[in-house]
Amino acid sequence: MSDFDDFLRHKYAYVAIGEFKPGCFSEARQLYEKAVSTYTEGFKGAYLLQEPGSDRGIAIILWDSIENMDGHHDAVYQQTLGKIAHLFETPPVTSFYEVCSEIGLPQILAAASASAQASR
Repeated sequence: MSDFDDFLRHKYAYVAIGEFKPGCFSEARQLYEKAVSTYTEGFKGAYLLQEPGSDRGIAIILWDSIENMDGHHDAVYQQTLGKIAHLFETPPVTSFYEVCSEIGLPQILAAASASAQASR
């Protein structure tokens, strides 16, 4: 029954959409990567998207639960926010989403692995 429960469990996404001051995207990217590298329990992945030719971007951080996402709002998180805040042109718009559909390489690899194990 555990596999079925895992199937029903959805990930959660923290999404921030913002624009940095001209020429500051690279510095912001480095701070983002540093902060994300400290995430452990419940962390499922992160993406930083940049609109070509601009300093606008979208950060997406995936978590297995809202509790684990909230658990990372510690001193390191606050310190990183302090370092990155002055780089924004205006404060970013942030939201939380439930991931309702996920299609990609992890699912393909899991299906291939299950198929290989079943044929043994």
